[in-house]
Amino acid sequence: MTRVEIDAQSGFCFGVVTAIQKAEEELAKGGTLYCLGDIVHNSREVERLKNMGLVTIDHEELARLHNVRVLLRAHGEPPETYRLARRNGIEIIDATCPVVLKLQKRIRQEYVRDGGKGRQIVIYGKSGHAEVLGLVGQTDGEAIVIETPEEAERLDFTRDIALFSQTTKSLDGFRQITARIQERMAPGAEFRYYDTICRRVANRMPHIRAFAASHGLIFFVSGKKSSNGKMLFEECLKVNPNSHLVDSAAEIEPSLLQGVDSIGICGATSTPKWLMEEIARTVRRMLDHAPGEH
Repeated sequence: MTRVEIDAQSGFCFGVVTAIQKAEEELAKGGTLYCLGDIVHNSREVERLKNMGLVTIDHEELARLHNVRVLLRAHGEPPETYRLARRNGIEIIDATCPVVLKLQKRIRQEYVRDGGKGRQIVIYGKSGHAEVLGLVGQTDGEAIVIETPEEAERLDFTRDIALFSQTTKSLDGFRQITARIQERMAPGAEFRYYDTICRRVANRMPHIRAFAASHGLIFFVSGKKSSNGKMLFEECLKVNPNSHLVDSAAEIEPSLLQGVDSIGICGATSTPKWLMEEIARTVRRMLDHAPGEH
């Protein structure tokens, strides 16, 4: 009998849970509710909320709206979004994650401390990611975004550097970049770094490695846009090469289930629990109908 287990620690982080709860509460009041960008990087959950009446828009569409309600998702937004909302009479339903909000304030304080002059503010993160755009906005677009130690070579090591991190990046990556910058700093230039990675996300990495190693086959459930999903899936692959990234039950190949005694189902901080349960039901149904499985 093949064992099928859903990882109890996988699924939405508290920031995403709060954003979705706010969306559902506002939708229950009636009227149109807009969301700036996908509320979560999972197409199935976005579709579920769309069916409840949530309308996803981009920044260009936001600029054309007046006197409406707009939800800001957990990733956060740059100051310009709030200024635009005030000009257009838009009611903001702010679901920015508290961890992200705190980081935005820290970066803003660092930037205004000396008027943004002299010190380079560097963010370890994925360029173009929604959270990173909100962080860079705190520096009026001056912050430098890097994602690898090699990209750190673009920095001017003769000038002071303050390094922060996107909340969902890996601790190992942050340490590597910190070490590279420390090696290259010129005498007299100051380097300060702040580990701003969310521990609720970072602590999932050792757990998901252990979970993936304990099963013969892993289905990692995640939307293709999720950077957290990409990072956690890579951790699964490191310890279990028989790991597969899926974002719906339709992507599961029955042939993968042959010859394994245990199947683990896990996911990203943007993966809804109901979707992992749907995958588990599909896997169990396939096992029940497989030759020799009774």
